[in-house]
Amino acid sequence: MSTVIDGEFHTGDIGYIDEQGFLYVVDRLKDLIISGGENIYSSELEQTLAQHPAVADVAVIGVVNEQWGEVPKAFIVKAKDVKVSVEDIIEFSKEKLASYKAVKEVVFVDQLPRNAVGKILKQRLKEMVSIQ
Repeated sequence: MSTVIDGEFHTGDIGYIDEQGFLYVVDRLKDLIISGGENIYSSELEQTLAQHPAVADVAVIGVVNEQWGEVPKAFIVKAKDVKVSVEDIIEFSKEKLASYKAVKEVVFVDQLPRNAVGKILKQRLKEMVSIQ
């Protein structure tokens, strides 16, 4: 697929321009989660969950859900010597975000898959989910 279409450069990023003309990039189109017709930006959930003291690292993807189409699923690396449960993380997200944005599933992992420059490989997380 070409990134240049009709003379326009398509990056796959989602963003907006504010009243002053500043451009804000909020997420990647391929990482957008559509749940019950609502758009959920995985980056917003990741930034929120990263504020929890028990979260050392986090990535969020959308997983198929019969009722909602997709729901957010968080993969979390716990901070050392901190106890936290799936319910704690879900409740924290409900407190900080609109209810439709809150994570519905949580998996604790030892590490997140990354490429050579440190970028999280969300496709690998999606592959892990499809295997289960």
